[in-house]
Amino acid sequence: MKTLLALAIALSFGLLSAEAQHEHHTPPPVKKETKPAVKQTAPKKAVAPAPKAAPSKAQPAPKKAAPKPAARKQTVPAATKAKPKPVTPAVDHSQHHMPAADTAHQHQGHQMTSDSLNRAKTTGHEGHTLPADTTKGHQHHPGMNMNHGAMATDTTQHAGMNHGMSHAFSRNLPMNRNGSGTSWHPDATPMYGYMKHAGNWMLMFHGQLWLRYNKQDIFNKGSRGDSQLDAPNWFMGMAQREVGSRGLLRLSVMLSLDELTMGDRGYPLLFQSGETYGGGKRLVDRQHPHDLFSEISVGYTHMLNKDMDVYGFFGIPAEPVIGPPVFMHRISAFNNPESPLGHHWQDATHITFGVATLGFRYKQFKLEGSNFTGREPDENRYDFDRPRFDSYAARLSYNPTENWALQVSRGWLKSPESLEPGEDVTRTTASALYSRPLPGGGDRFFTSAFIWGFNGGGHHQEHSAIAEANLQLNRTAVYGRYEYVQKTPGELDLTSQFDHHEVFDVHALTLGTSQRVAHFANTYLTLGVQATVFSPDKLLRPLYGKTPVSGEIYLRLNPGLMMGGSRTRTSAPAMQHQH
Repeated sequence: MKTLLALAIALSFGLLSAEAQHEHHTPPPVKKETKPAVKQTAPKKAVAPAPKAAPSKAQPAPKKAAPKPAARKQTVPAATKAKPKPVTPAVDHSQHHMPAADTAHQHQGHQMTSDSLNRAKTTGHEGHTLPADTTKGHQHHPGMNMNHGAMATDTTQHAGMNHGMSHAFSRNLPMNRNGSGTSWHPDATPMYGYMKHAGNWMLMFHGQLWLRYNKQDIFNKGSRGDSQLDAPNWFMGMAQREVGSRGLLRLSVMLSLDELTMGDRGYPLLFQSGETYGGGKRLVDRQHPHDLFSEISVGYTHMLNKDMDVYGFFGIPAEPVIGPPVFMHRISAFNNPESPLGHHWQDATHITFGVATLGFRYKQFKLEGSNFTGREPDENRYDFDRPRFDSYAARLSYNPTENWALQVSRGWLKSPESLEPGEDVTRTTASALYSRPLPGGGDRFFTSAFIWGFNGGGHHQEHSAIAEANLQLNRTAVYGRYEYVQKTPGELDLTSQFDHHEVFDVHALTLGTSQRVAHFANTYLTLGVQATVFSPDKLLRPLYGKTPVSGEIYLRLNPGLMMGGSRTRTSAPAMQHQH
């Protein structure tokens, strides 16, 4: 059954990507515009001999003919150098797919002078002859962020030329800043996915499917290890469009077939805890499966001006404003199939049944608040839990440069654990995400994340921290993650052996590498291997061993690189032609 499921999903990956590629690789009609330019010079060559005969006839004729040879001398070398003077048609707006309402605006910055033509550089996009520095002086429609410079030419040719490629919650921010929920990535973050335009709508698809063998405590140092062949997965579709001259509408659906491919107990992971299975049994040393419906949300943004937005976000389920982008959406964790041990200290609220968020952006700052359901998802992964809207959260985000995304947040969660219904939790997080494209372009990036999370309130007074990084060198990647987390006897199901006030320190270091083994229809197939060394508290060593080791090998199927990170700052309506 797992094999048939994997084949079916792989086929859907291929069909979606093939359709998206068909649109992106459709030959642009720019060549047809350059042919008339050559035909216009041809009549000049035919008429050229006339001025030579004209001087023998009359005095007025040479005066009229004198400018013509000069014009001919200018057009002939221009034609031989493939740089015709009437160059304005070369910047073809037919590839932008602009709504009729937007085309009425003036596109300042496209009227090139003869001086700019002398500095023009020819790019891989035919017909797009632009000056060497075109990021200055281009004022266009909000949302038209064109990051050609870092775009993967093998996956999304001309993808940047489509209208509406903006952030999901701002017409004046780059798409690369999109995180999970309403969170922010650095602008220089790469994006992997399929994209298609349908009328005024921009459609996107993201996802990952893993086929993995996972062995926890390889050398059997303790009694808590386990092994499993499984297939973690998630799939997300998004649609957005501009509404009028200032609005932006965004719809999103995220699905996971985890329980079908892993079972109701999830997958083995030493020291992991959170949620229940099998009628109220605590999940310990295992990562819980995600719900079939992980997000169904709608968001609307109103642009006050180029520096300010207000927006609303609602979903059942969805993600409130707690923590950084969730681990499966962070590129620093892109090659690691495991959930962090501090997941329930940092970003576990990414599946919450009932979320309402309001936010305000001023330039590179954003302040937002959420009213949401505090209780974690129940054991039934195929239903919709009852929305309660009994908890609150607030988050402040700041992107100081294109390479950094910072946030601090706090959530007041009402009764999150079903096994401890009378205990509330105050969750506080802070994070710094870093991303930088590497020289050479293509799929070459360095990304990292530093995250701290704290659960307070009641018996919960526990810290967690993560430092993770991913070095992507086209086909090859090297990545790692260091974790520190504090666990209680209750979370590890050890209340019969330890006092419930006890707190255990756990350290873990993961190192891995992956190699892309196939690339087809804008889809990557990657082979990877990783190992984790744990260092548990001394009180836990009789159960886990002194330094238990886990390892796994996997194949991963995911969409190819859709768009690299932005290389210039966008704080205004921007069309970034980064050639």
